[in-house]
Amino acid sequence: MKERIGVYICHCGGNISDYVDVEQLSEMMKDEDGVVIAKNVMFACADSNQKEMINDIRDKNLDSIVVASCSPKLHLHTFRGVAQRAGLNPFNYVQVNIREQCSWPHSDHPLDATKKAVGLIRAGIKRVARSKALENIVIDAKKAVVIVGAGVSGMRAAIDLAKMGNDVFLVEKDFFVGGRVAQSGELFMTNQKGKQLVEQLYNEIKSLNKITLFTGATLEKISGSLGNFNVSIKIKPRFINEKADEKLLNQAISECSVEVPDVFNYGLTRRKAIYKNYPEALPDKYVVDAEALKNEKEFLKKFSSCIDIYQPDETLTLNAGSVLVTTGVDTYQPEENEFGYKKLNGVITLPELKRLMELNPETLIYNNKKVRSVAFIYCVGNRQSKGKNKYCSRFCCTSTIHTSLQLKEKYKDVRAFHFYRDIRTYGKQEILFEKSSKQGDVYLRFDEKEPPVVEMNGNKLVVKVKDYITTKKELELETDLVVLVTGMVSRSDSSSLAEILKIPIGNDKFFNEIHPKLKPVETVIKGVFIGGSCQGPKNVSESVQSSLAASAKINALIKSGRISLDPIVATVDKDICVWCGKCAEVCEYDALKEIKAEGKNIASVNMASCTGCGICAPVCPVDAIQIAQYTNDEIESMIDGFMQKIELKEKSGEEEVQAEGAVTMKEYPQIWKQILQSINEKPKTIPEISKELEINNDLVTYHLMTMNKYSIVESAGLDKKETYHLYKQKN
Repeated sequence: MKERIGVYICHCGGNISDYVDVEQLSEMMKDEDGVVIAKNVMFACADSNQKEMINDIRDKNLDSIVVASCSPKLHLHTFRGVAQRAGLNPFNYVQVNIREQCSWPHSDHPLDATKKAVGLIRAGIKRVARSKALENIVIDAKKAVVIVGAGVSGMRAAIDLAKMGNDVFLVEKDFFVGGRVAQSGELFMTNQKGKQLVEQLYNEIKSLNKITLFTGATLEKISGSLGNFNVSIKIKPRFINEKADEKLLNQAISECSVEVPDVFNYGLTRRKAIYKNYPEALPDKYVVDAEALKNEKEFLKKFSSCIDIYQPDETLTLNAGSVLVTTGVDTYQPEENEFGYKKLNGVITLPELKRLMELNPETLIYNNKKVRSVAFIYCVGNRQSKGKNKYCSRFCCTSTIHTSLQLKEKYKDVRAFHFYRDIRTYGKQEILFEKSSKQGDVYLRFDEKEPPVVEMNGNKLVVKVKDYITTKKELELETDLVVLVTGMVSRSDSSSLAEILKIPIGNDKFFNEIHPKLKPVETVIKGVFIGGSCQGPKNVSESVQSSLAASAKINALIKSGRISLDPIVATVDKDICVWCGKCAEVCEYDALKEIKAEGKNIASVNMASCTGCGICAPVCPVDAIQIAQYTNDEIESMIDGFMQKIELKEKSGEEEVQAEGAVTMKEYPQIWKQILQSINEKPKTIPEISKELEINNDLVTYHLMTMNKYSIVESAGLDKKETYHLYKQKN
């Protein structure tokens, strides 16, 4: 039991003290059992207050502290740091949230807000009195990373992680690297070819001996935890003998007569059963389509020394400290007859047009006919108020306009018409829209309720639309090609991958990070990170930025070979546990396993996997599981504290009037007038005002924050040393 407790109750610049009577609270808490000191402070998180708390802990020999202020999400680590700097165990500290839980939600009933705050602070005191000193858990970490997906994001992350000294296993399910970017022609804004970028990254990967690339490989199973994952991958064979005679293999390729639709070219062309995605595809090795060749018995017999379609799959287990998922996206595939797709000759998607342009370097030909005009229809399969894919993929507008510019540059006489709902070429890409307009592209705006209609008029492809820019005048356009601008959707196998890795996916099937701003590349599974467009629609630059952010996080985690983890985890009482398995059934993180100890089977907690969520404790029928900092004793004591009788002193009428006056600002307090007079001639910093008025720094800070809240003063930038904010009267 802790018997020398310090309690600090924060005003939070009026955020709390405008509604919660913090002065009375601090007086009440002085009488609580074990409390040595109870203070109300202007800003608990201010540097000056932190120093004062450290002095109090040392001078009064405090053995635990309670801070009643804002959410622990904001300042839990701030005050743990205070405790640590003062020589106190950081886990002998409890933060009570009286801002988000009292003053903000109960601002209409200040007395109730204060009553609730009394209960919460008493609960915090009772809990900290029973707190135990804890030490962080330190585990060994393998300095190796498995990256799933060898698109540009995965390749770039692999290079960075390898250069930082980590072993990298790059796993790609296709037989060639590069992903969607390899299918693209010129990329905006650099106009570098997609396959050139892929080649550049691949050559860099080959120069780094710390990267091992697996192609034709898929993730099968994962076990272990942060610092020590065991990742099983299944590798499909290329069905070509590694020691095959090169001349004979080339002869086989030449004589192979079996052709199938080329998936890489979206079925616009056919490829042989022995193939590469494109001539420069990497790794520079052919693959045999075993299914397509299985009936070619004579052919297989003739080239049996180099082709073997009966090679088995291989399974490998990789040991790594962390896993990064960069599996990218698919593009939306329109349904049959959606804007005439797959039904009318001449209706294709934007990715298909890009492949068509790559395959026709001189003249744009589709179905043996020269293309002279192209009509783009935007937002196909995206931004739908009804049905799937309600989100905007954002990159499509820029990609379409860039393609339109390429059409003009490459084929000169091709005209482009854009049927759009909104145009979003954001940031530096806005210049593309300007160029497109200047080159004569025609833009016609339609509404989602009245989308364009694509139909055949004789042998002519026609697009009809109501142009919302010209008072909904109905226009009819004959065109050679209709291009459906389709957005991004999650990979078709994202659900199965999420199931293997146990990471969450959203309703849109993209992988979910913990928090888009605070933890944008972390998942709920410790050590498993996500990067690139598997998180949601991104262009190439944004995808690479995201995967590099994940690489930096991973390296920071495993670089020392040791990882320090929060000790708030489940613990099992070996004497009580009789292993019924119920705790393991409810654990979403596979943190509980059955082990044999002292002649009986009991539950064991994997500290690296356990998140301290506490779901296992209430299902244990013999009460053998406790969560550190949330033990039965601590929780029961909190309930006792909260349920204690509360006797608040009612404020006198005069006090109420004064308090109301301060809140409603019927007239400024004298100190506000002094501050305004001080900054009247020129803006000043808090220390300058404090010195001039000979008033305590904290008091000036408190009143300035409150004046700022009511728009009486505002910041005028930083001082010359960029140390303090200058304040001036708001006009």
